[in-house]
Amino acid sequence: MKFFASSYLLFLLFLVSCKPEPSQSYYFEGNALGTTYHIKVFSGQNSQKLLAGDIDSVINVVNKSLSTYQKNSLISKINRGETLKLDNHFKDVYKAARKIYRETGGLYDPTIGILVNAWGFGPSGKLEGIETDSTIVDSLKKFVGYNYLHIDEHGFLKKKYPQVYIDYNSIAKGYAIDRVGKMLQNKGFNNFLVEIGGEVLAKGKNIEKNRAWLVAIDNPNRQKGNKFISKVALTDKAMATSGNYRKYYIDPKTGKKYVHTIDPQTGYPAVRHLLSASVVADNCTMADGYATACMVMGLKASKIFLKEHPELEAFLVYSDDNGNIKTYKTKGIEIIE
Repeated sequence: MKFFASSYLLFLLFLVSCKPEPSQSYYFEGNALGTTYHIKVFSGQNSQKLLAGDIDSVINVVNKSLSTYQKNSLISKINRGETLKLDNHFKDVYKAARKIYRETGGLYDPTIGILVNAWGFGPSGKLEGIETDSTIVDSLKKFVGYNYLHIDEHGFLKKKYPQVYIDYNSIAKGYAIDRVGKMLQNKGFNNFLVEIGGEVLAKGKNIEKNRAWLVAIDNPNRQKGNKFISKVALTDKAMATSGNYRKYYIDPKTGKKYVHTIDPQTGYPAVRHLLSASVVADNCTMADGYATACMVMGLKASKIFLKEHPELEAFLVYSDDNGNIKTYKTKGIEIIE
């Protein structure tokens, strides 16, 4: 009897020792890419130690490669005319942007940077008189074209014209999020939400709530009360939102509104009924780029494009002819009321 009792006790001890430890949560916040980040992480059995410095180091590396706001970044040096060998981050974003450029027929084009700057939405100063002088736009538009770029056999970026200015701000934030997510997975974390400036990558689930991650979408018309227009459930997906309701200016002389999304075909700010586009994809790099593309395309063309690309989901916010706020979503978007 003593033998059986001892064996039973050992068996119980074995079960207790094998029981997984309760998941521990971590929360990080800070500044990155000209905005803020918020990251929620739940540990697992194989998770390694995680520090805020681990996150900052990933973001800093991406910044040094792709930020047009850092004078000594790789992209800034290339924009100034230096011929440099590309790092893997630049190559990854270059290829992702080329894919979206081709799929959208050039409506998504990161070489729009020269016009983004001219209209006052980039790191350089705005060109005076651009609103009324079409010759300024025409003189700059001839340097816009992603097909003016190529990577040679030695890994150097070549430009057809030295004036071509590359601006990856429409996709680099999503790429940085993906790199942070990759770092977390490499450290053994499988349940986390990474958010930088409103773009998110959701992996696993929210352990505390025992449900999918919930991500809110801003209401473009906050004057009517609600800060958010909807909430979307995400599991192992990324979502990026592009909108024209925040970054714009109004000409004091004419009262005309100029938004930051520039149409590569016209060289002018894209005036559309579409107020914001939230795109869900497998990774945040592509979600970020496609969201910008939708803002250039507008509502009708975006709906057609999304039907042709079932791998994407989207939530679109637009104004009708009477100025009323309306929404459109693809079938795969799970809305939480």
